[in-house]
Amino acid sequence: MNSISDEASPILRPLPPALQKIAIEELDEVPSRVGDDVLALRKWINTQPHLCARTNDQFLVGFLRGSKNSLEKAKQKIDRYYTLKAALPEVFNERRQVDDPMVMEILRLGIILQIPLPADYHGPCITIIRACSYDTTKYKFADIIRVGSMFGEIMTIEDDNSVVSGYIEVMDMSNVSGQHFLQLKPDLLRKCSTFAVEAMPMRQRGTHFINVPAPFERGFRTLSSLFPEKMLSRISVSSKPEALFDFVPREYLPIEYGGENGTIADIIERMEEKLLRYRDHFLLEPKFGTNEKLREGSLYSYENCFGLHGSFRRLEVD
Repeated sequence: MNSISDEASPILRPLPPALQKIAIEELDEVPSRVGDDVLALRKWINTQPHLCARTNDQFLVGFLRGSKNSLEKAKQKIDRYYTLKAALPEVFNERRQVDDPMVMEILRLGIILQIPLPADYHGPCITIIRACSYDTTKYKFADIIRVGSMFGEIMTIEDDNSVVSGYIEVMDMSNVSGQHFLQLKPDLLRKCSTFAVEAMPMRQRGTHFINVPAPFERGFRTLSSLFPEKMLSRISVSSKPEALFDFVPREYLPIEYGGENGTIADIIERMEEKLLRYRDHFLLEPKFGTNEKLREGSLYSYENCFGLHGSFRRLEVD
């Protein structure tokens, strides 16, 4: 499955100077050592009998930077990434494909908006999630997360800002209904938030809820107790729409949010073009994962990561 030779020299996209400075100062990156570390990580993956993981260079360097360039931590994060995916079948299932009609429907509704940023920008990437702009009788919250996870994976490969400076999520709760709240299953929220912290290679710099109806603010604060402590410190909840400007410069926002950066329709069009370029990537994705029967040593404990009891489906690869 891993078609890249153990000995092939890594070909890495150079970082812009501003991002390279952040990588050195905040991620302990030694530029002259990155290629060797990617090679070592690739070799390690190819010696793990239980693990079938992608080994393309830019994917691996994302995990190195997401682990502050600790080779051992990067190994753990890659293992967790594939192992914990199997514990989230609501999200990582057969519908996680570019050609799935539901994926394109959700994309075209503009529920998830990856904000285009200037070429010289070196801060966190920004995603606005219009969390309540969908029909709860047609889609589940897990369906929305599934599409978001596809773009998160793309960011790992091609967005240097996301793996060096991290990312910010803005959850716009306009038009929230009781049905939307009922879809926020505590178990799913807990597992997804743990996956984001423990397995994703990008640093989460903040999740900010805006336009939350005042009566529901207390409920959201209760839900936030389900999140890992590391994530909890980066969560804010506000009923005010202008709270958005505390986290995202106005000029970066689309016109509909009071900015000058094109329209929501423009963002959707760019995102659709990007997703279509990754059709083959997601067609291959089900072939990657872990086979716990082949894991050397003790079996991986989901409970250690999720803090939950009970069994989860394990992905086995032939």
